[in-house]
Amino acid sequence: MELSWPTKLKITATVTLGAIAIGILAWPLSAPTDPLTAVRASNLGPLGIVALLGLAFAVGFVCYFVSWPYGREIAILAAPSGLAIWAIRTGNLATLIQLYPTLPQRQAIIAGLRWELLFWLLVVAAGFAGVLVAQKLKPSSSPIPPPAKRNTNFNRYIAPVLALVISAVIVQVFLRILACDLPTAHNQAAAQPPTGQIVFAVWVSFGLAAFAAERFLRTSYIWCILSSAIVSVISTATYLDEKTLKHFLSSFPANFFPDAVISILPIQMVAFGTLGAIWGYWLAFRYEYWRRYESN
Repeated sequence: MELSWPTKLKITATVTLGAIAIGILAWPLSAPTDPLTAVRASNLGPLGIVALLGLAFAVGFVCYFVSWPYGREIAILAAPSGLAIWAIRTGNLATLIQLYPTLPQRQAIIAGLRWELLFWLLVVAAGFAGVLVAQKLKPSSSPIPPPAKRNTNFNRYIAPVLALVISAVIVQVFLRILACDLPTAHNQAAAQPPTGQIVFAVWVSFGLAAFAAERFLRTSYIWCILSSAIVSVISTATYLDEKTLKHFLSSFPANFFPDAVISILPIQMVAFGTLGAIWGYWLAFRYEYWRRYESN
């Protein structure tokens, strides 16, 4: 099952519109005063938050019609594509925490980042909402057949919970491997990875999780995306442990962390995790199609 050129152009147009509208034109909303520091939700302010949510909704809405009749499948890429530009332009966590050298300051900044991830998920959800509203106004009968479903009760109640937990485990494991940069002796700490490595690690980790969730549980990529919250809670809890934090303050420079997962900023986790999860889901769908209809 190959994508046609018109479909590829619609995907390109959707990603480009999201990147321009949010990633470039709306960059002043989130741009930090110091270009080397991190993009954070607190940079936006109340009006900026409302503007960003409204813009995410708008690009999702518009891109639904741009990518017709596959708006439901393609337009959801718009908002995370815009956030991905911010996630590339941002400074890293090591630079941010260098500004907060004391134990209470480090605890406060990391605790704040834990909940910040929920805001970026809300931005992605706003983009999804725009797509759903557009779909209500002009429904499309997509020629793409839905994935085969198993037992209804299992799929409704048990599979989503399993997908959420399993995705969190898969992402946690693979991020520790793929995002690890210059580990110290005996793997006591991992250095801050470069942005390119973060993009690759998050995208692939969430892609693998979504592939597994669709392939074995027949669940949506939504549960994989939401698992980023579990991953964030686990990684920050490790770093916020007072004994661990004191050890790192006294023994390591600011660009070293207990594991590579904590070094990934919330906006990077959500933006590339969302894109990776959608990619992994459709990769599993394409594999299933190939296995059923093209392999023989």
